[in-house]
Amino acid sequence: MKFLFTPASHFNLANMFTFVNITAGLLATYFITQNNFFTAIILAWVGGAFDIFDGKIARKYKLSNEFGVQLDSFADFLSFVLVPVFLIFQAVYAVSLSGMWTFIAAVVSIYYVISGLRRLIHFNLHTDAGEVSKYFTGVPTPLGAILLWLVYLANTYGFLPPYAVIALMALIGWSLNSTLKVPHP
Repeated sequence: MKFLFTPASHFNLANMFTFVNITAGLLATYFITQNNFFTAIILAWVGGAFDIFDGKIARKYKLSNEFGVQLDSFADFLSFVLVPVFLIFQAVYAVSLSGMWTFIAAVVSIYYVISGLRRLIHFNLHTDAGEVSKYFTGVPTPLGAILLWLVYLANTYGFLPPYAVIALMALIGWSLNSTLKVPHP
């Protein structure tokens, strides 16, 4: 079991936590396709918990490496970009919109996905393995996912119409690559 604490191992302990995040994201996507939004949201939160711990474990046991950085961004893309967009599209847009509004929602959803992917690629290109800064420039994708989840809840409980969800998704998508300073926990 030495490989769990070997930084060069693709299957070190930190990366194993990231693999659980990926698994949770894939399962959440499946449950969204089944309109089981509650289970999908629980799995997204499980993925988020493992995302927090993978970084803490990597730093504590000095397991950070380039493979882990790339793997973590892939997991973030799946769990914190694709899953919330799929959730909102299936749970809000597909049941509430039609015609031109569905097209607009699709364009904004694609914009959000591209914004999230751009943010993660930019982060990877400008961050060294194991480096932690005091703040993020732009909203990190996990926080973007939390904001989208809150937008989803506001719609579910009747506080936001689907048109406002579209506008807020576009705004949050913009914030991912903005110059906003967000403190790093």
